[in-house]
Amino acid sequence: MPHSNMNESTAVPGRPNIVLIVSDDHGYADRGATGVDPAVLTPHLDQLAENGVTCPQAYVTAPVCSPSRAGLIAGRHQGRWGGAWFGHTEFATQHRTIAEELSSLGYTCGYFGKVHYGSEDIGDRACPPHHGFDTTYYGLAGQQQGRLNYLRHSQEAVAEYGQEGSWRMGVQPMLDGDEPEELEGFLTAELGRRTRQFITDNADRPFFAMVAFNAVHNFCWQLPPEELQRRGLPSREDWHGSESDTADYLEWYEGSISPNLEHGREYYLAQLELMDREIGSISAELARHGLAEDTLIVYLTDNGGSPCNYGDNTPLRGSKYTLWEGGIRVPFIVSWPGGGITRGASTDQVVSSLDILPTLLSAAGVTDPPTDLDGIDLLPQLRGQRTPQERTLHWDCGFQWAIRSGDWKLTHVTAGSTTAAIQSVEHADPGSGYRLHDLRHDPGEQRDLTGRHPQVARDLEAAHEAWRATTDLAGLDRTEAAHWA
Repeated sequence: MPHSNMNESTAVPGRPNIVLIVSDDHGYADRGATGVDPAVLTPHLDQLAENGVTCPQAYVTAPVCSPSRAGLIAGRHQGRWGGAWFGHTEFATQHRTIAEELSSLGYTCGYFGKVHYGSEDIGDRACPPHHGFDTTYYGLAGQQQGRLNYLRHSQEAVAEYGQEGSWRMGVQPMLDGDEPEELEGFLTAELGRRTRQFITDNADRPFFAMVAFNAVHNFCWQLPPEELQRRGLPSREDWHGSESDTADYLEWYEGSISPNLEHGREYYLAQLELMDREIGSISAELARHGLAEDTLIVYLTDNGGSPCNYGDNTPLRGSKYTLWEGGIRVPFIVSWPGGGITRGASTDQVVSSLDILPTLLSAAGVTDPPTDLDGIDLLPQLRGQRTPQERTLHWDCGFQWAIRSGDWKLTHVTAGSTTAAIQSVEHADPGSGYRLHDLRHDPGEQRDLTGRHPQVARDLEAAHEAWRATTDLAGLDRTEAAHWA
């Protein structure tokens, strides 16, 4: 195990319980509190924001899930070990995870939900039981085209869907530890139930619960029958097929995403509402045990909202798969009522998912965190004690890269087969060439300023190249990305 300079003595008594909630493809605008769409019902996320701080300038480290989640769990940019896109990401074997760091401080750690760090197999380090979690219930999305089914996880379903269909639709059994466990029922509710049980079982000791919902990833029509009936929505069949039916799948898929799925936005909002309900039940369980004041809760999603699931990223441009703001800027809320975090506030601080680990360690009283973390401790800003820090953030997927420094953001996209596939299959447009934007005055990235400020663009490109040279991305092909979907 990699060396850490932390031990039990570095944490202070009375450290908080921690709940980290990561959703999947949640649109930037899709919270009731934003007021963008009156049909969005997220009262519990809204309450979480009222009890804490909303971070409107929060980013993840990639516009797709695998590298984004890998960087988050390690607290280091995934570029350090060559993580760039689907298929490029390997788990951070040389770095301790959030769970391993908190476990060394005496926390009991539980993981509930989706796992997707790249390639993963039962028993390897990418699985939560093997990177610091004591109690686990999870599905390996890396074995299931990046998704988990909302309703079915059993050997019967695998046989029914067929080899290709079960992989496409994500119906493999879940895992409890390293053991398969079948579930024929609504996964979102089961993740909530398991998390509540974990809270009950550990109410007398410090705990860390990571809840990785598969909501609101497509295919959102996979709702319990009673929910479809209550909302007046029609049922829809998943895809079943064999390995030779790829063309048939792509034709089916075209009708299953935006803009071609009838009631698509309604299915998506239903899944969002039901996830929000489980977040509320977790909050209620904390309150029932008298733990609400002393629990730090972080909520974010893994990348921007997707055209696949009808997510809305207003007022941002772009979506999942792209380095427009809509692909990498995400909903981000931090609540800790007893920890001095300002209630009902919003911060101008530029935030990264890489900040989660140093912030959690700080909350636990650690004064000598690992020196190689790539994020910052957000607690001073969240408590209103300091003015926001000016920061430089990097994204690099090989065929597309970006840097934000202060209010300036430079992006470069190499058009090719990867961008063409993203456009044709996922209906997302990464753009092409260089783009320079002033995000303070143009958060929607409508005005390219490379012509007006060429030296700024040159300086930013040089800064990104210098950063890239410190990572394992240097040899990555800048024209293509393997396993784009």
